[in-house]
Amino acid sequence: MALSKAKKDEVVAEVSELLSASKLTVVAEYRGTTVKAIQTLRKEAKDNGTKISVIKNRLVIKALESSENLKSVDVSAIKGQLLYAFNSEDEVAPAQVLNTFAKTNPSIQFVGAITSDGQFMSAEEVKALAVLPSKNELIAQVIATLQSPVNDVMNALSGNLHALLDGVEAKATA
Repeated sequence: MALSKAKKDEVVAEVSELLSASKLTVVAEYRGTTVKAIQTLRKEAKDNGTKISVIKNRLVIKALESSENLKSVDVSAIKGQLLYAFNSEDEVAPAQVLNTFAKTNPSIQFVGAITSDGQFMSAEEVKALAVLPSKNELIAQVIATLQSPVNDVMNALSGNLHALLDGVEAKATA
């Protein structure tokens, strides 16, 4: 069904808002993916704050041109049947969601990504981002690394105290 001019303007405004709020907008081709699979992808993506939208490329290009900080984005790769993954909280989450989903649905192929500062990333760069640990996982790794020396010292002291107590107990029973 064709959209009216007013509806198109509304979609452009919504997409422009999503693009400017998103830390990273991943663009992927979905040719050959079923509607049911896309609905499943949307549900999985929603869990980590990512919004998946299928939008006409022409409307996305208009939204990019209307946005102040995204006017310089190279739009030459925006061709074909594309879906867009927006996330305003985590830079890596949209790439990870699509990468995980693409393992079971190989019809999803990265085209690139639009960063919040108006750069267009290549598909290879997006794939590299997709395999990075999430922000929470990185924080947990840093905390574990910082706690490691403390745990080692505690284990060493605990071992010596246990050996001392065992020796005292052996003398007391002898």
